[in-house]
Amino acid sequence: MIRALVLIFGLVTHAAQADTLRLAVTTSFHNSGLSDVLLPAIKADIDLDVQLLVVGTGQALRLGEAGDVDAILVHSKSAEEAFVAAGYGTHRREIMYNDFVILGPDTDPAKIEDQSTAEGSLRAIAAVQAIFISRGDNSGTHKKERALWQNAGLDPATHGDWYKEVGAGMGASLNTASGLNGYILSDRASWLNFGNPGQLAILFAGDPELFNQYAYIPVDAARHPHINADAAARLEAWLTSPAAQTLIDGYMIAGQTLFTFNASPTSP
Repeated sequence: MIRALVLIFGLVTHAAQADTLRLAVTTSFHNSGLSDVLLPAIKADIDLDVQLLVVGTGQALRLGEAGDVDAILVHSKSAEEAFVAAGYGTHRREIMYNDFVILGPDTDPAKIEDQSTAEGSLRAIAAVQAIFISRGDNSGTHKKERALWQNAGLDPATHGDWYKEVGAGMGASLNTASGLNGYILSDRASWLNFGNPGQLAILFAGDPELFNQYAYIPVDAARHPHINADAAARLEAWLTSPAAQTLIDGYMIAGQTLFTFNASPTSP
């Protein structure tokens, strides 16, 4: 009788787990507002409750490494590929993209609107030592910013007080940039959904270097047997479906599309 009860309890626990998935997502994705559109549709279409852990890309990858989430949705390709190569994720599946933009005070003291590249814009900011806000949190946006400084031949470690690392998510960093009237690198979706722009405006965009791809990675159950691999597979199938494409491509703010769906039809 006790054995039967234990078996029944195990089946009930598994059934409850099968309806819930823990997904680590970036603050930029969450700040865009897209999750408010996707999560109810996921629940309605595949009866899956997705619990979001909203962190930077670096922290999301660490949560995956520890088996604290079932899957991750992030935007730093080199870090994602290293995560999969190390055996923490089963594969990397591209889902959608947008772009990064450089924001700054509408007076544009560094004149970055006159630049032709993102690296040129950063060099112009450094030349006049205009305030620049860095997320400083090892997120995908922070990794991109650091790569752009490197490509510009500049090291943030040598910058003066005008370069301010805040160690915060996208929304909090945008608030700091707005309050200090400084420059900042942001994903376009977070900016369009931001409610406190102050004197900030998009001053530079369009460089191919600012392409921003989001990818989905299921955590490998071979390394962490407790993770909900079935739910991760179900969510991946939905995120790459026509239903997801319609919602992602149709999500707009002030008449502007925030993301473009580009998922491949089959898993790699």
